[in-house]
Amino acid sequence: MSTVFLNHQYLPMEEARISPMDRGFLFGDGIYEVIPSYNGKMVGFGPHIQRMRNGLAAIGIQFDWDESAWREVCDQLIQRNGSGNLGLYLHVSRGADSKRFHAYPEGVAPTVFAYAFEIAPPPVPDRSQATGYKVATARDLRWQRCHIKSTALLGNVLHFQYGYEQGANETLLYNSNNELTEASACNAYIVKDGVVITPPLDNQILPGITRQLLLDILRRDGSITVEERAVTMDEVFNADEVWVTSSSKEIAPVVEIDGKPVADGKVGPVWEAALKLYSAAKFDY
Repeated sequence: MSTVFLNHQYLPMEEARISPMDRGFLFGDGIYEVIPSYNGKMVGFGPHIQRMRNGLAAIGIQFDWDESAWREVCDQLIQRNGSGNLGLYLHVSRGADSKRFHAYPEGVAPTVFAYAFEIAPPPVPDRSQATGYKVATARDLRWQRCHIKSTALLGNVLHFQYGYEQGANETLLYNSNNELTEASACNAYIVKDGVVITPPLDNQILPGITRQLLLDILRRDGSITVEERAVTMDEVFNADEVWVTSSSKEIAPVVEIDGKPVADGKVGPVWEAALKLYSAAKFDY
């Protein structure tokens, strides 16, 4: 039986209750984060909390918890749920009002929910042991504020389901200019001639924390060149390597796109080198 946090209380998951009038349920009106932890050590805790604060400010939810308050909740959830490989889901909605009305209500306290769930062990930076992803591609039909980590994820769900129904692990998305944006639940990258290339941050993509850490680690090391620029889908289909990243997946290599192999269809050497660097430094954040 897992223990969760709900509005200043720790209780069994089965006893957690949220009002059906909560705006997170009615409108998807909230912000969330997922923080990975391995044997009690969190990855990117500070950047995750800062992104949550940025998201709450962007949609006007007044909630002033600082890092120390969130750290206490996360530490308690890890301790109460057996440590191991855990993802920590943090969720703040605008709260429950007495009626359904689109405008922001006044005098309503945010709903705060958090729980821990099992995640896969971190990937091993060894090409011989890696399982490459198969992905589909689709025109990005989501809204124009993808930089906000909102709980309103229907667009992402529909895109992910599209790929899932084709036997793919993910769906790479492209905009009206035929440029790569991201995947339905991950940031995306290509590798060409040893250079790692990823779309720049804007309203079309989420500022992923794994993305932030990875680019910083690669730039600090200096052995792998990184570029942030627009990436055409022609470049994606002709890349030497393609990756996707997320907090729970870390860096996942892609070996097939729309049923066709990426390069020779094998996991590439730059992925292996980048994952070694990331694995060695990820707990520094």
